[in-house]
Amino acid sequence: METTSRAGAQGNSGAPGGSTTEGVPAARRTVDGYLRAPFPWYGLDDAFTGPRWLMQVGTAADGTVQHGALGHGDEPTIKTSGEEGPDKERFAVVVTVAASPVRRSGDGTGTLEATSVSSAAWLAGAGLLSQTWPAQLDHSMRDNWLDQQTEVSFELADDLEGPDWSALSLPVDGVPTPFHYRESEYGWVLAGSTGSGVHIGAYGRGMSAYGLGFSVVKDVTTYEG
Repeated sequence: METTSRAGAQGNSGAPGGSTTEGVPAARRTVDGYLRAPFPWYGLDDAFTGPRWLMQVGTAADGTVQHGALGHGDEPTIKTSGEEGPDKERFAVVVTVAASPVRRSGDGTGTLEATSVSSAAWLAGAGLLSQTWPAQLDHSMRDNWLDQQTEVSFELADDLEGPDWSALSLPVDGVPTPFHYRESEYGWVLAGSTGSGVHIGAYGRGMSAYGLGFSVVKDVTTYEG
């Protein structure tokens, strides 16, 4: 993984699912951060005709937008693992991560770590975990569980050629593109790169990844806040 720490992949605003991403009430989601990004956003292509909604962007210390997520389908709620089956909620979240080498921060205070496909895999894995609550845990234990599982997700993202991942080809802007893909009891996660200077991560539940396609979002303001 080119990012040498989770902070590098997350930026200043944390990973999807943290206090500044999926956990943000819909009323506080705005399109402003998306419009400041110097890279294109990706979402599901036009074959998907369901609801589309904003999540949040992640920024570096100098305010540069580094990544963000867009939701499709049912807005997920934190649910108990196995509760009423996986089909109760059907959603797919697409994470876009700017492809960047190690570089100086805009405010001159330090360096920003490189991003890679592993960065997208880590953010997607953490996002999926943020929407899961194992049935055997109470509120006091969930934070410990989440910390442990997030560390596992980070390690898996650092080993995309390992046995936990399989290969999956999906269209990106109409072009078949290789992705790393894995499933768990909580849902699925995938990650790959585009020819547009960004990496794509995605996660979902109740919606098969095998039929998905991705494309550049022509107008991000069409996503609901």
